[in-house]
Amino acid sequence: MAGEDIVLTNGFRLHADRHETEGAVVRIYDAGGVRQLPVASVAGYEVEEVPVVVPPVAVVVAPIIQITEPTTPQEMAAHAARKYSLPAGFVKSVMEAESGFNPAALSPKGATGLMQLMPDTAKYLGVNERDPRQNAEGGAQYLRELLARYESQPDQVLMALAAYNAGPGAVEKYHGVPPYRETREYILRVLKNWDLSEAR
Repeated sequence: MAGEDIVLTNGFRLHADRHETEGAVVRIYDAGGVRQLPVASVAGYEVEEVPVVVPPVAVVVAPIIQITEPTTPQEMAAHAARKYSLPAGFVKSVMEAESGFNPAALSPKGATGLMQLMPDTAKYLGVNERDPRQNAEGGAQYLRELLARYESQPDQVLMALAAYNAGPGAVEKYHGVPPYRETREYILRVLKNWDLSEAR
């Protein structure tokens, strides 16, 4: 409990638990009882500082969560999908249709890797198409951009897939999915794989 020092006009100090003033008299209460002094003999009162004792704080150490890098093509597809807010099954289906999950896949036209990125597309996306993880992320990023490009279209997904396969120029030329057999089969393959992945 906080006490106080009563400073007298003669320079002396009295320690007290508390005091009460009544008229011209000050009653001083301490462990020894009660004393009375004339108010005129008191120069002032100083409240003792009570040290604040802070109880020890328990430090909760969170368990270390080991973040593992994706290693398989399917894990890379899922990681890339999360990064670009796409359904994992969608990105996996595109990857399967593009390369059959083969990181070393190389098309006759020069498309490389899991997501079959052309060198110019990889350069535009700022990724190394020969690095499987960057290839997967670059493909997911490109899919995201294409979906955003056609978001006002009722067949947004079909147009994005067509642009991924045949190029945005072909989609613009035909105002929709171009009449290329390869592109149409590619779209059907992706959608079928996607349906199957969702059903698993």
